[in-house]
Amino acid sequence: MNSTTEQAPVLPEARRVPDRAGVTVRSSGPKKRKRSNVQKQSFRARLRSDKQMLLMMLPGVAFLLLFFYIPILGNVIAFQDYQPYLGIGDSLWVGWQNFVDLFGNPDFIHAFWNTLYLAAWQLVFLFPVPLVLALIVDSLISTRVRRIFQSIAYLPHFLSWVLVIAFFQQMLGGAGFVNNVLRDWGMEPIPFMTNPETFPVLVVVQMIWKDAGWAMIIFLAALASIDASLYEAAAADGAGRWRRMWHITLPGLRPVIVLLLILRIGDILSVGFEQFILQRDAVGAGAAEVLDTFTYYTGVVGGGWSSGAAAGLAKGIVSALLIYGANKLAHRFGEDGIFAQRVR
Repeated sequence: MNSTTEQAPVLPEARRVPDRAGVTVRSSGPKKRKRSNVQKQSFRARLRSDKQMLLMMLPGVAFLLLFFYIPILGNVIAFQDYQPYLGIGDSLWVGWQNFVDLFGNPDFIHAFWNTLYLAAWQLVFLFPVPLVLALIVDSLISTRVRRIFQSIAYLPHFLSWVLVIAFFQQMLGGAGFVNNVLRDWGMEPIPFMTNPETFPVLVVVQMIWKDAGWAMIIFLAALASIDASLYEAAAADGAGRWRRMWHITLPGLRPVIVLLLILRIGDILSVGFEQFILQRDAVGAGAAEVLDTFTYYTGVVGGGWSSGAAAGLAKGIVSALLIYGANKLAHRFGEDGIFAQRVR
């Protein structure tokens, strides 16, 4: 009678694998990866779960598409001799000729350098003011006084530039309050609103009065994120207010300062349109002409649509390069910047 014997399963042959120390160890073959129990949701399931959030985003996305991204396609007229009655399709293609004429135009060169000059004033004297205001508000002990100060500082941001210029005209104009007081005292009036030499100072003062309080909000939020125990430990070690600000507050605000500085450098060629066009006749085009007003008067008023589009396109490209360069500089100083640094 034949008997069948059960054979044991054949195991994979053990391999000898040398470890880092040179000692040979046995390996029982490749290991199987454990399967994750978490299953990925399908695209439709994620859409259903985030439906409310997506519906809230739709108006903002539609606004950006209609007024920011789709109009980018119209920059093609910068390479044409665009005529409105012919349209984009039938206008003559001229290539780079509009840019050659633009950079050979002395009015454009003057507007470009004047924009940089006014932007430098704003960067040096306007940028630190919201930070100083945030430090002052954060140091106030009374919550009531802090709220009153914040409300007064926020209010001018919601006023249009027309009202802001009118307010300064009533205060500093030829028939304004300050000059009337000077006349009553027997002094000569000062042309605050019509002096081209002091126009940069006037522009910076107007922007500080209007937007410094609103820009303070970001710094206040950054101050609130700093751990209060750091201040308590520094005070226990005998550090005064100035040392705590220098060694705790400012290092805690450094990432926010770098981020806002990068954004401001990228927007350095956009010093403002309404503010300058409203005061252009009072101080003259030599002092108030910037790239935005040059594009408006060249393209819209003068009918040079292609030249205006070329000026706007050149301004956008330069601004993008400035943002990229400022972001690279932030990486050199160890900050994150806007775009994350590639890890090698």
